[in-house]
Amino acid sequence: MHILLTGATGFLGWRTLEVLVQDPTIKHITASGRTLKPTHTIRHEKVTYVLGDLENKSFVDELFEKIDCVIHAAALSSPWGDKKQFESANVKTQINLIENAKKHGVKRFIFISTPSLYFEYKDAFNVKEEDPLPKKFVNEYAKTKRKAELLLIDSGIPFIILRPRALIGRGDTVIMPRLIKANTEGKLKIIGNGKNMADLTSVENAANAIVLAVKAKGAAVNEIYHITNGKPIMLWKVIRDVLQQLGKKPPVKKVPFKIVKTLAKLLELKSRITNSSEPTLTQYGVGTLAISMTLDISKAKNLLGYEPKVTTKEAIHEFVKWTQQDEQ
Repeated sequence: MHILLTGATGFLGWRTLEVLVQDPTIKHITASGRTLKPTHTIRHEKVTYVLGDLENKSFVDELFEKIDCVIHAAALSSPWGDKKQFESANVKTQINLIENAKKHGVKRFIFISTPSLYFEYKDAFNVKEEDPLPKKFVNEYAKTKRKAELLLIDSGIPFIILRPRALIGRGDTVIMPRLIKANTEGKLKIIGNGKNMADLTSVENAANAIVLAVKAKGAAVNEIYHITNGKPIMLWKVIRDVLQQLGKKPPVKKVPFKIVKTLAKLLELKSRITNSSEPTLTQYGVGTLAISMTLDISKAKNLLGYEPKVTTKEAIHEFVKWTQQDEQ
């Protein structure tokens, strides 16, 4: 089997490559990305990196020689940004990939989406894939990811859509590093009562789910799946544990969610009026730190055969160890 993996130079893509090369049925992986980072690169005879922009149709055309399966993990993932940029990065790229997949007779298209689609600034527990989505999405990221989902669903290509929640582990450059930076700068406060529940997902578990999606058959195909570690945690307890393991003093001060959300709303308004970059606080960002949301993964277990192998504790340990090595 020959695979095209987009986003291969990012966190999830890099860790997915590590798993894919171990599978004897996978003969070659075309690894697409923008920039190679020494920390997120794998050297293997099965892997060929091809760097470029998926928004460029000519570049995408060049990626599809002898491709059996597409794994589309590339995306513009941010709580803030220009609408046109999200449309280009998350929708136009999907159109380019789908057009080529159809033209070249690709047998499977796996798309990495997001559970941010469900977010509505209110607690939600055991959310199922068939639960109704909000009438209005929380931000442009969620909106464009849903557009990309629908494009694939309507394409006629056999597909699997995965919605992994909050990836953690070795190589994380987004979630935990942002929190660590805010804490170091004295800007991190416990938002709300500090007891909100959340799902985290070991990046290795997500990579294993992708491999299962590559090999899925029958009723498992043409479905959407939640992917998590399967054991919701108290988010602020985990944040405290990570900071303490890194020898940093965690925050103790609590700030009411409504107050922080109002401040974030004002900062967003100021950024829009002044055409500024991402504000120091966004409503979505503070919402994810204060509101409970957990996902039901029984569908992935029953149809994909998914079982989380790496615990949250283990994923945190490998992140801490990787961060400490990077700091040395």
